[in-house]
Amino acid sequence: MLIAILGIIMLVVGIVLKRGPEPGNRFAGTINKVAVLVILVGVLLSSIKIIDPGKVGVQTLFGKVQDGILESGLHVINPFVDVTTFSIQTENYTMSAKTGEGAIQGDDAIRVLSSDGLEVTIDLSVLYKVIPSKAPYIYQNIGVNYEDKIVRPVTRTSIRDNAVNYVAVDLYSTKREEFQFKINKSITDNFAKNGLSVQQILVRNITLPATVRASIESKIQAEQEAQKMQFVLQKERQEADRKRVEAQGIADYQKILATGLTDKQLQYQSILAQRDIALSPNTKIIIMGGKGGNPIMLSDK
Repeated sequence: MLIAILGIIMLVVGIVLKRGPEPGNRFAGTINKVAVLVILVGVLLSSIKIIDPGKVGVQTLFGKVQDGILESGLHVINPFVDVTTFSIQTENYTMSAKTGEGAIQGDDAIRVLSSDGLEVTIDLSVLYKVIPSKAPYIYQNIGVNYEDKIVRPVTRTSIRDNAVNYVAVDLYSTKREEFQFKINKSITDNFAKNGLSVQQILVRNITLPATVRASIESKIQAEQEAQKMQFVLQKERQEADRKRVEAQGIADYQKILATGLTDKQLQYQSILAQRDIALSPNTKIIIMGGKGGNPIMLSDK
């Protein structure tokens, strides 16, 4: 539109020169023709608007925001309309204690008080995007700096309001998923009222006070030691059971020998053993029956 305004100015200059004395009025016709051409070019350029991919355009005519939006692509519009673009891609707003990680430089983590009065530090990322159809509402009621007006304050307030219902240790361990579910619902509801859609809430880190961390580490170490001792005791019990079974087996074997073997059975087994020795090609001993059933062993050496 600036080009068209420049052409109008040139046209006015040409008209003035035409009414003026020589020799200025000689150039008036040329100036007027150029001015008309500039005006046409300016109007044409102002009537064509290209919206980039991943964005929508919000139209404003003489200060009044139009309800419709311009989607990505080429559009022919009223040359007097101003177009403000909004990204509808997923945005990441991070609040972190580490410098360079968050949207704001420096320590931007969220510090909250738990139900037991301890200060807990939370690093958080919010993935969200503008609802395309709500872009005119955002422009009319919030403005283009919706991150500072909605995303940041709503997120931090929701974290603090929900954290006060939990003990610090629970936030760090057993109730972490429940806490994340509640803040996700709270933030999602608030964002939706303001034309924003939450994609995901990521609780990146929860830092407890040093004294609480030391207490947790001591508890974990004690539990690990207890588990180790339990394993040792179980192993010793298994070994004792094994020895008990082995001793019982030996006792049963001795009992069977004491009550089940006769002299004739022993003599028969002795004969079998003597036969095996006699048949062996390496045998150098001759066994003959002796008195009382005891064998007499003679060697050829």
